Formats: sequence, structure tokens, C-alpha cells
Amino acid sequence: MKNEIQNKLELFTKNAQSIRKEFKWHDSSAKRLAAMIYALNNQEIDCRAIQNSHDLIKDNTGVFSTFRGNMAMGIAAMLSLEENAKDMFASAVAVYEMMKDSKFRASDFLAVAAYEIASLGEKNDYQRIVARAREFYDSMKANNWFRVGEDDYIYAAMLGLSDVDVKTGAERIEQLFKRFKTEFRSKNCVQALSQVLVLSGDCGVAADRVLKLRDALKARSIRLDKVYTLPSLGILSMLTADAETIAQEIDEAQVFLRAQKGFGSWSVTKWELQLFAAAMVAAAYADDTKCGVLTASVSTSIASIIIAQQVVIMTAIFASFVATSAVASSS
Repeated sequence: MKNEIQNKLELFTKNAQSIRKEFKWHDSSAKRLAAMIYALNNQEIDCRAIQNSHDLIKDNTGVFSTFRGNMAMGIAAMLSLEENAKDMFASAVAVYEMMKDSKFRASDFLAVAAYEIASLGEKNDYQRIVARAREFYDSMKANNWFRVGEDDYIYAAMLGLSDVDVKTGAERIEQLFKRFKTEFRSKNCVQALSQVLVLSGDCGVAADRVLKLRDALKARSIRLDKVYTLPSLGILSMLTADAETIAQEIDEAQVFLRAQKGFGSWSVTKWELQLFAAAMVAAAYADDTKCGVLTASVSTSIASIIIAQQVVIMTAIFASFVATSAVASSS
């Protein structure tokens, strides 16, 4: 395993231990997400700074604001890494309102998308980026209205931040979807994968890399081709063509994580573990190559995509909990 990957894994697990006893009313998955965001930025976690950012969010939003929803901890963690958290959050709220004015619906995904644009875009360019994000979203919705929804807001924001032409990008997304729809079971996640890959430039090469990496991972019984993790497969394929090496490193990364305190099978699902392993490997490759993939800030882009997948995981876990509780009550 590359030293850079080992260092990030150790930092991530150290951060996870540091935050474990803090924020007692917050979900463990949300706290691990904050630990990951700091590790992606090569920083030891600062729980006080996260608390200050969390308070900033509460002080500047209403009780029912989506900024205070499932992703509050993730957004607070990203905010705490900013030099001026107050100004950044004000910008995120302003972008959020722009997006709502553009008929995006309020949701956890929209809050993250707004933060992403505020963080990576120029203030005087926010309106144009939001307009582009809306154009991308509408184009994708027109092609397949039944599979494009609120979980695509983060990807639409990424596309809005890029220099990809809207018409050309929408056509390439559709081409990639058709290429992948027989390869992967979850059509919604195939859509997300296609949106990530359209940022690579050469979609044909990117698609070939995805399938090659999928097969290399499957040979090691690692399934990043599932509903919760498929977009991560796209990120990794854009960072390196060496499928065998990266598959081995993800395997070693997940084995390392599983052995750490707080990452056992009772605490972290297999999908979440693989998601974190993939994120650490991707971030290490991004740091090593100084690659400008996705946007100018790879760590923010990776964090946004992981957050998008984390929302899906947390929603599934919550739904399972509700279903189990309902069965228990009826008994």
C-alpha cells in the first residue's frame, strides 16, 4: 500500500476515535463522515471548530432548515476547515436560495450542492453556475424523468461548476448510461456514475477503465458496483488506469479499517467500510498526482460525492430501523 494511503487511513481512524465521544446526540455515521472530511484534507480533526461551525449553522437557520438535517455534521466539518466559516456559510445559504428560486426542491442533497457551489465557485459567478446546474438537471430529467431526482442535485452542481457544454454533456451522460445499464443493476446509481464520468473528457476510455476496475475488485470480492458505492468506482477510474494496483490497495485499506476500534462489523456496514476505503485511496492518488479531476478541489469533490452516497446509506439504515421497530411493535 502506498505510504500516502496508509497515512490517510491512520489519520482517518485517529480522527474517528477523537470525535467518537463528542456530539453525543449525533449519529455515528455522521461523526465518521466528519472524520473522513478532515482526513481528506490531511488534517487532524478539530472537534471544537466543528462545534463552532455547527452552532453557526443553528444560529443562522430556522429549526426546519435542511442545513440542520442529516448532513449537518458533514457541512459543519467542511465549514470548520474554512478560513472564514461565517462568510462561507452565508454564501452557501445565498446559493441555496438561488437554487430554490431555480425550482430545485429543499433537501439534504440541495444543502450539500449549495455548499459545493459556494466553496468551489466565485461569488460573482454563483448565479451562472446555478443556471448551468439547472440546465444540466433539466436535460437529464428530459431524457429520463423517472430516474433523475433530488439525489442528482450534487452531480448537477458539479457539472455546473465544470466547463462541460450542457448539450454535449447531457448527450454523453445518456451515452454512458446506455453503455452501463446492462452492466450494473441499480439504474439510479448508473445515472450518478455517468454524471461523474462525463467530467473525465474521454468518456469511452473512462467507461473501459470502470469496467476493468470493477472486474479487478470483484476478483477480490469487493463490490463497489453496488447501489451505495458505484459513483466511487467512477472517481477511482478517473485517477489511475492501473486497475490491479488500485484494487489491491482498496482491499488492503478495508482490511486495515475493519481491524480498527469502532470499525467492526457491528459498527460499520460493509458498504460504508468500502466507501471509506475507496475515498482514502482516491484522495491519496489525487494528492499524489495533483490531478485536477472533477473540479479545482479534488478533496471537496470527493467529499461531496461520498456525502451523496452517505445520505443514501443513512436513509436506508433509518428505513430498516423503522421497519424493524414496526414489526417489533406489532408483535
